[in-house]
Amino acid sequence: MKELCFGNTLSGTEISSRIEKSMPLTVRLLGELVNEDLVEEKGYAPSSGGRRPQIYALKPGKMYVVSVAMDQLVTRMAVIDMQHCDIICTEKIGLPLLKNPDVLEALANQLNKFIDNTAIARDKIIGVGIGMPGFVDVSKGINYSFLESQTNIVDFLEKRVGIPVHIDNDSSLIALAEFRLGAARGRNDVMVININWGIGLGLVLNGVLFRGCTGFAGEFSHIPLFVNNKLCTCGKSGCLETEASMLVVIEKAVEGLKKGRVSTMEALPEDIEEACHTIINAAIQGDTFAVELLSEAGYNIGKGIAVLIHVLNPELIVLSGRGASAGKLWLAPVQQAINNYCIPRLASKSELTVSAFHQRAELIGAAALVIENFDKRPVKNKVGRVLV
Repeated sequence: MKELCFGNTLSGTEISSRIEKSMPLTVRLLGELVNEDLVEEKGYAPSSGGRRPQIYALKPGKMYVVSVAMDQLVTRMAVIDMQHCDIICTEKIGLPLLKNPDVLEALANQLNKFIDNTAIARDKIIGVGIGMPGFVDVSKGINYSFLESQTNIVDFLEKRVGIPVHIDNDSSLIALAEFRLGAARGRNDVMVININWGIGLGLVLNGVLFRGCTGFAGEFSHIPLFVNNKLCTCGKSGCLETEASMLVVIEKAVEGLKKGRVSTMEALPEDIEEACHTIINAAIQGDTFAVELLSEAGYNIGKGIAVLIHVLNPELIVLSGRGASAGKLWLAPVQQAINNYCIPRLASKSELTVSAFHQRAELIGAAALVIENFDKRPVKNKVGRVLV
């Protein structure tokens, strides 16, 4: 079932190869899942000769995941049907993380309320996946940056919600989304850039999500690239985040409009997300000032990417996250910086692309996190037999 979540539709032979079990055993297990109404047969695959293989897929409405995407200011929740990773319903709440001692209690209450309002039976929800900013220790269930740094978030929420919970860093989850279900599918060495309120990084190296020795790899935002005397949220100065994040783009937009820059954006909304959308939409429509803002940020991001190309020599670089909704507008300035700062031989095989997931990337990644851990917990079928 895990492989069907990631593979969408697969033949018995493909599943047998993925789970490394014999074909007869795989066919028997698939037959049981079909009888239990969890998996359905989808006909036969095309064949150039010989017997055509039967194709299988998850049945819709049988297996759901609750995905949570948190940032410093806003939390989004969604229910996802794992047949096609379809987002069934979503909700957005204001939930600031900084200096908020009640954030975990509030998150638990909001999760219970959201799940109850979906009218989906809890026994059909196989887990809750949560992406969040900061230094997240996956093994201990702790976020050292937010959410009461010494509290085991997983234990706390599982007791309150009654459903298995998994947490991870937001940029790692965005990389997982691209690796399992998006632009990086089937690739081995990939850098996924999370263009958000900061500039995150998720790494896939040798076909595995790379975390580093303490689990905190990917703090791309805090590479000191500039001598600008601007204080970063990490306490240092000159970090990439101080010149390239969407927060900086918004700040520069506000400042420019106050100084009389000509633009179709007469004023920005007070809501930070709406302000971000306004700038991106204006840029897509060809507003010169908005395009200039994104181009400057993109060039600075590309400068940071150039450093990483020299170290990692990736086959693919994916621009993802909230800011990626600007689409191909990022490609030219990022590529220009790579051309300026990279040794051509190192960069020649590094493909640059923009994710199609955009702001959905973290929600999809949180769902992928639950599926990634699906075979690591006991799971019972509807007659109570332990399957895994």
